Amino acid sequence: MKEVTLQEMLDARDRRAEAQRQLLERHARPLISFTMNIPGPVKNSPTIRRAFDEGLHMLDAALGEAGVACVSRQVTHADTGNEYLCAVMAPAGAVKEICMRIEEESPMGRLFDLDVIGRSGEKLARREERRCLVCGAAGRSCASRRLHGLEELDAAVQKLLREGLLAADADSVDAAVTRALSDEVAATPKPGLVDRSNNGSHSDMSILTFQTSVEALRGYWKACFLIGAETAELSAREAFARLRGLGTEAERKMLAATKGVNTHKGAIFTLGTVCGALGRLWQPEAPCRDPARIAGACAALCSEAVEADFAALKKGAAARTAGERLYLQSGLRGIRGEVAAGLPAVLETGLPTLDACLDEGMSRSDAGVIALLHLIARGEDTNMIKRGGPALAGEMSGLVREELRKDSRPAMERVRQLDELFIRRNLSPGGCADLLAVCYFLHDWRQSLPTA
Repeated sequence: MKEVTLQEMLDARDRRAEAQRQLLERHARPLISFTMNIPGPVKNSPTIRRAFDEGLHMLDAALGEAGVACVSRQVTHADTGNEYLCAVMAPAGAVKEICMRIEEESPMGRLFDLDVIGRSGEKLARREERRCLVCGAAGRSCASRRLHGLEELDAAVQKLLREGLLAADADSVDAAVTRALSDEVAATPKPGLVDRSNNGSHSDMSILTFQTSVEALRGYWKACFLIGAETAELSAREAFARLRGLGTEAERKMLAATKGVNTHKGAIFTLGTVCGALGRLWQPEAPCRDPARIAGACAALCSEAVEADFAALKKGAAARTAGERLYLQSGLRGIRGEVAAGLPAVLETGLPTLDACLDEGMSRSDAGVIALLHLIARGEDTNMIKRGGPALAGEMSGLVREELRKDSRPAMERVRQLDELFIRRNLSPGGCADLLAVCYFLHDWRQSLPTA
């Protein structure tokens, strides 16, 4: 991070003024000039750049929602700061209202300078003077009297950056998980599972049940991420205990929304742990987007608690779920064991298959179906074993393996035939469906790198 001189800042301001003049002359339209309000000699850093990109995303979204078109967009990233300039096809006053709303309502808005310049070159005034970064006093009295030192100002800026970026990333996590769950249920055809064609091997649920459940769980993923970040300095046991409390409440919301139907209990555990792990890995410079690191953090977060659960069962604790009963009968560890082991089925099978299929040009639905088949072929889906017993579940996993041996990308018509067979056998690979949702999420999360 480079410190800049006063002269460099004055030169940058002159260049910006000249760019504004040229743009006004060329388009005769109001302008938006967006810079960051960062006191001190360091005007740019990875964290400041991320905040600027987030502000630009907010601006684009707000202008798009209002139907305001932009022309001649200019973005500059320099040691003297990040700058954005564009001409807008709308009245200056209306655009100023949009910009002030972002400055006043967004968590990092106090750091945004969203100036609107009218067609004649005048800068539109704000409704009121901005408040002090440190104490919140109105007007410029603190700055004019130099009441706060640079160290105090920098601490206030860093706090705003951290809190604002954490909130933005939490919202992104929530949206990405919601999309992943929606894409998982929409992928069609899925052997034995609810999809857009049929209800699979289930008489108590439909795609509408799943969509209702997905909506009911909005906000849970964000909460898990924030708990992970909040407890990053605590032990894994303490952090995971907090997550489990959230998970219990999420299950109640799910069951209330679905009128008692268990649509996403496995996903609540699996993706809730993924989101908590992401929070523990989070840094303001950038969230972790490496699937292997995220999976490793999942194992670190929950393995102690999961092992304690299994040990308690061996010592005589009551088995509360079908998965726990299967563990006592056959040692199968189910989805909890998968997450505690660092999601090997996802990293070794599901995610590479999904990535490859999408790279080959398949639709998200078809790519998800193929990834699901490869996950089923690994075997040991406790939902299948619960419904059909180990012999039948093993037979059907073997059948899928044989199909994939002949063609790793079977035609959807053949998958529909497998769907009919799974339904006749009353089998539903729900554990694999949960892992497919994780694959969708990790794929999207890794792809969502900043591009501004």
